Amino acid sequence: MSFRTYGVAALRRKVAVAMLLGWSSLAQAEPVEIVALGDSLTQGYGLPRAEGFVPQLQAWLRARGHDVTLVNAGVSGDTTAGGLSRVAWSLQDSTDAMIVTLGGNDLLRGIDPANSRANLDGILQVTAEQDLPVLLVGLRAPGNYGPAFKRAFDSMYPDLAEQYGTLYFAEFFEGLAEEERRPADVRAYMQADGIHPNAEGVRRIVAALGPSVEALILRAQK
Repeated sequence: MSFRTYGVAALRRKVAVAMLLGWSSLAQAEPVEIVALGDSLTQGYGLPRAEGFVPQLQAWLRARGHDVTLVNAGVSGDTTAGGLSRVAWSLQDSTDAMIVTLGGNDLLRGIDPANSRANLDGILQVTAEQDLPVLLVGLRAPGNYGPAFKRAFDSMYPDLAEQYGTLYFAEFFEGLAEEERRPADVRAYMQADGIHPNAEGVRRIVAALGPSVEALILRAQK
């Protein structure tokens, strides 16, 4: 064998080894871990565990080929203040990104949107300090608190998303909208309380929200 032939063969072996090592590293790579910080909508209130928001979203993402683990940090009854109080210890060294879905209980209690905004701002400050990508999921206030309340509440989500450069999904219940009806009117997809989605409602919510979570995964992988 000539020196030139030997050199080519050696180079080929090195390339093959490098490719194998690269594939091995990819195979052993840890999945993206996303913490879903929220209230009963995130926690899966009234549903069997497998039919809740977090398990259905994780299954949807994995079915689309994403190696992702979602951590359910939803607490039934939690407000934005509650989310702020526990955001720091909800994040672990393994956390790669966060979904924030809070504000529904603030609405139910008629809490001043200025307070809700301040709490969400505090949550996003924590994630910014840890350089974690975030998907901020909003809600739209009903009109019964008056137009000033609605404007203040509805605007806090896009304003904060722009301020912190987070991903933004305007309405958690977007997947339930049909013929411009309000989510609360889509009874077929809601539980008896008219507040929480049933399993089919969650499936529709996940299908609408899922692409935004895929965008979050891409940010987490950069």
